Amino acid sequence: QGNAATRGPPGMAAKAKGKESGSQEEGQEQDTVAKEIMAWNFLSLPQISALSEQNIEGVQKKLEEFLNFRQIKTSLTEAVLLDYYVSGFWWAKEMDFTHLQLSGFMAILNFLLENLSTKHMTLEDNIKELGRAMAGIGESHSEKSGGLDFFSVDQAKAIISYLKISLFQHYKLYEYLFHSPREELIIGDENVVELVKPMDIIFPAPLEEGISYDMYSSFIALPPESEVETEETDQECHPEGLQPETESLDIDPMAGFTIEDVKSVLGQITNEIIGSLQTEINEKLQMQEEAYTVRIDKLK
Repeated sequence: QGNAATRGPPGMAAKAKGKESGSQEEGQEQDTVAKEIMAWNFLSLPQISALSEQNIEGVQKKLEEFLNFRQIKTSLTEAVLLDYYVSGFWWAKEMDFTHLQLSGFMAILNFLLENLSTKHMTLEDNIKELGRAMAGIGESHSEKSGGLDFFSVDQAKAIISYLKISLFQHYKLYEYLFHSPREELIIGDENVVELVKPMDIIFPAPLEEGISYDMYSSFIALPPESEVETEETDQECHPEGLQPETESLDIDPMAGFTIEDVKSVLGQITNEIIGSLQTEINEKLQMQEEAYTVRIDKLK
């Protein structure tokens, strides 16, 4: 009897064994669910909780920190990925998803993107993978469960609709982002500036309304190049202090010439000087006319 009392009634033992087996089954189910959740874990629940408390700018900053994006302003890939995850999280938040559902949805986004970037999956194959992952939603104890049983059927439909207008609609662009080599472009700017030609004289040419051309040509303009070259040649041939030998005899240079001869010579010299001055003036007037013509053409 003592042994029987110690062992207790058979019914109690059966109930105890039933409780133990039931608790073991519940523990196994919890472990399975935990493993499934861990398999879909992209952002931890504390991170999801921190994101849920932020506005859209705060979500962006937090995701930069969580995803270790350090070159967001210079890397096109990081900028696109950040926009992808920020947009997805904000949509899910507006759908009133729980923290667990938010974590699962972010894991879906990462899962599909990894299939594209790492496994080079086509759009059709990636859609099939999404179907396998979402299998069993709305069914109790489904053998084909993909670990997303915490979503309802309506939520699953909403997720599929969102993916259609986000990742799937721009799938080719994401493929180009990850799989097409791009050369680093150096952005520059080239400006062509027209510089004013330097003047050959110390002072710049005066304005037309400031001084007359006669005054300018007489006192400011440079002499013709022929005259400058002639003076330089004379200086080279006759350095200072060395003058050509002159006759020591005082001879009247005008001896042997009549008044008519002198007038004739002076007339020739005068005509030559006036002719050269007239030619020079005509050339300068022509140059000035051409300059005015160019200015008028520019104004047109």
